[in-house]
Amino acid sequence: MSERVTTTVVAIEDDDKGRVVHRIDLDDGKANALSVAMIADIRAAITQAEADPNCVAAVLVGREGRFSAGFDLSVMGTGDRDAVTTMVADGGDLVRHLYGARIPVVAACTGHALAAGALMLLGCDVRVGVEGPFKVGLNEVAIGMTLPGWAYTICRERLSNRHLQRSLPTARITDGAGAVDVGFLDMVVPAEQLIDTAMAEAASLAALDKSAYARMLQEFRGDALVKMADQIAADRG
Repeated sequence: MSERVTTTVVAIEDDDKGRVVHRIDLDDGKANALSVAMIADIRAAITQAEADPNCVAAVLVGREGRFSAGFDLSVMGTGDRDAVTTMVADGGDLVRHLYGARIPVVAACTGHALAAGALMLLGCDVRVGVEGPFKVGLNEVAIGMTLPGWAYTICRERLSNRHLQRSLPTARITDGAGAVDVGFLDMVVPAEQLIDTAMAEAASLAALDKSAYARMLQEFRGDALVKMADQIAADRG
């Protein structure tokens, strides 16, 4: 089991079919930066949840005050183009994996979610955030960067059209409540209610028919998933 990403299998209360939710906790002890290793750990945990026939949903939980601050800036600052390209493309594969997962994924956004951390939220089906002065958004332009193609695709899929211009070219950052209007989150709750709310949202997804969910996913998201795959492959090339 990874020290950065741990999975707890939680039985759904009063469920007579033995169905469960996989709670996946992200905690690197710092800002939950998305390094190549962290990305691989998250994807492995999602894959494990998908492989569990009793699992109805996965819940991604950040550490207190931090969901994820985005890609590992220590790698970004090395000037090693190959390392940066690999990390960003791996991040694209993670967001695409979340968006196309065979089970629904719920995010428990415990605090700041910036850059690739905010993009990870866009890959999740249901996003529950914590109330408070936390920062959510895409700050790339403010720090002299731009987004990869796959990120534009997921942004157009999930963000409100009213907010695309302010969220991307002008790097507008919001608090949790503002992030609901923009489209990064679906709801915000007091900190003490966050985990229970996210787990309850996940348990409620047991009502879905898995086969119908998979078919709907392909019809509704298939084109975007193919486009993202092509963009990620081009980045690696």
